[in-house]
Amino acid sequence: MKGPLSEARAVVFDTDGVLLDSARVHAAAWKEAFDAFLRVAARQPGDADSARRFRPFDAEDYRLHVDGKSRLDGAAAFLASRRIALPPGKPDDPPGDTTVAALAARKESLFVERLHTQGVATWPGTLRLLRALAGAGVPCAAVSASRHARELIDRGGLTDLLRTVVDGGEAARLRLPGKPDPALFLEGAARLGVAPERAAVVEDALAGVAAGRRGGFGLVVGVDRSAGPTSGADLRSHGADLVVRDLAELLDNARELDDAQEEE
Repeated sequence: MKGPLSEARAVVFDTDGVLLDSARVHAAAWKEAFDAFLRVAARQPGDADSARRFRPFDAEDYRLHVDGKSRLDGAAAFLASRRIALPPGKPDDPPGDTTVAALAARKESLFVERLHTQGVATWPGTLRLLRALAGAGVPCAAVSASRHARELIDRGGLTDLLRTVVDGGEAARLRLPGKPDPALFLEGAARLGVAPERAAVVEDALAGVAAGRRGGFGLVVGVDRSAGPTSGADLRSHGADLVVRDLAELLDNARELDDAQEEE
């Protein structure tokens, strides 16, 4: 294996938005949950600041405040960005809008519904790169704050190309802190038996890129699916060594890409 990953002895991938086109499903579920809450909050009398704080949730809100984080951390970060105070609640709060945990539970319910009705897609570049890494004997791990990661990876046909998966359930069991703490990535590298400085991290979220840098990984790759006006620069400023728009860009050359395509 040549190219940007040639020195990596292992690669740890984020899942949503990197391996699978599932970030858009998460973002849509968050938008439905937050917008319903914001519409009610905007009707509260006597709030002169409501026009700013209660504008609809959008793609930039997801990218800057929610992407890559656990549900509770993402909900809390977005509400803080709008200066909205809610009690944290308890992890088993039912879906609602009176606590941060209840809002996170509402998002979870909406996500599961969308997952079962819409499914998720796997980008062709994902399969090409994972097959090339497997052919080169480079072990790979997937990590995610989502408890649905294993199901999504299996549905996407990626299970056999990954040595291990550290999902949200495993993170909770091991009490691993969420991104930008590097604990998830470090756990993935440890399970592959490779020191972080000899491994690469591939991540699309700002919090995840920052986690890879904090974890001392030898290479941190930012994946810029949105190609927004500042998205690439933001990934670099948070610690990405290089930024790509598709994982196939990490393949060495056209011959390697053609070889991977012939295997499909």
